[in-house]
Amino acid sequence: MPRFAANLTMLFTERPFLERFAAARAAGFRHVEFLFPYAFEKARLRDLLEANGLAQVLFNLPAGDWGAGDRGLAADPARETEFRRGVDLAVDYARALGVMRLNCLAGVRPPNFSEAEATATLVDNIIYAADVLAGHGRTLLLEAVNAFDSPDFLLHRTDQVEKIITAVDRPNVAIQYDVYHAQRAGENPTATVGEHIDHIGYIQIADAPGRHQPGTGELDFPLLFTELDRLGYDGYVGLEYVPEPDTASSLAWIQEMGLRL
Repeated sequence: MPRFAANLTMLFTERPFLERFAAARAAGFRHVEFLFPYAFEKARLRDLLEANGLAQVLFNLPAGDWGAGDRGLAADPARETEFRRGVDLAVDYARALGVMRLNCLAGVRPPNFSEAEATATLVDNIIYAADVLAGHGRTLLLEAVNAFDSPDFLLHRTDQVEKIITAVDRPNVAIQYDVYHAQRAGENPTATVGEHIDHIGYIQIADAPGRHQPGTGELDFPLLFTELDRLGYDGYVGLEYVPEPDTASSLAWIQEMGLRL
């Protein structure tokens, strides 16, 4: 049975961000994730988690200027120092909030560098980040982002992520497997999780192609959850979808599929 985590960046957006913790707990969630914590004081976030009986299970390393189009720094040879400062900041937040998994967004390929140069930089930066996180007992995750949503993102498919993980050869590096991105990339998520389950450290879900809640698109989620149970996956499943028409209504699929929070 999956352990669901509400993504507070995308769910409960009917409320200001800091009010979404209480809304998630009122809806029955015990675990949350969100993209970035860095705009908020660590103590404020910790207090909200504790007050609402929530555990935060994931956030991303700093990814640059999101509003300006940055989607990660790890593959940019010109921004290695910035990336590595971000690793230290992320660890500081992770320790304060009790978060054991940090996701690294590779980012888009910088136009002034070749794919080979960007990939070599990514490998070096993942090794650096993994070694820092290992010193704090944390796991580093790496994910693919489909070419429809981000055409220039360096990693579009799970097999590309797997190659990076093999190249860095660190036991605390795993795949963040996003079912929505996988489906949009032409993968069969139910088959792919079986192929890569030994390296999957976290799963996120949304239906495709609309990126709304399960049951609104083309994915067979009952089959996927059955396969995850068969494979013995006991990690978290983050609900990283755009709720339609609203968050409360969007959660009906959980009970309809015979699941629970």
